[in-house]
This record gives sequence, structure tokens and C-alpha cells, in this order.
Amino acid sequence: MKIKLTSDEVRDAFIHSNLEENYNFLEEDLVKLANAFVAKAEPLIRKDERSACLEIANNLNREVAAKIQEVRENAKSN
Repeated sequence: MKIKLTSDEVRDAFIHSNLEENYNFLEEDLVKLANAFVAKAEPLIRKDERSACLEIANNLNREVAAKIQEVRENAKSN
């Protein structure tokens, strides 16, 4: 699943970003830029989320956590 921001979401983030300068981006360019940032950050966010899930699983049930880790490692090698 790829995350894409809508123009409304991008506009809202831009308005609330408190930039130092006044920028006058075209809406299409601003959406492209925002989605480029999202695409770059998405794998890092997913990795952090998976690590947090594994930590939670490990705290609740070590056997389940070990199996999740095994499945992930097998998926990476395929």
C-alpha cells in the first residue's frame, strides 16, 4: 500500500508548517513535493512500526514474536 496525500492534506500541512519565508508554490508542485517526502519516509515509518509491533508481541508472547520474526526473515530472503 502506497501512501498518497490529497491536495487538501498537503495544503493544510503547508499552511501549518511555519516556514520562515513566503513561498508561492503551484498546488500541483506542492502535492508532488509532499508525496516525494512521504515516499522517502514511508519505508522508515513502516520499519519503525514493525519493530514496535515485534516488541509488543515479544512482551506478550515470546513464541509468537519469534514466529513473526521468522516469517519476516523468510519473506526478505524470497
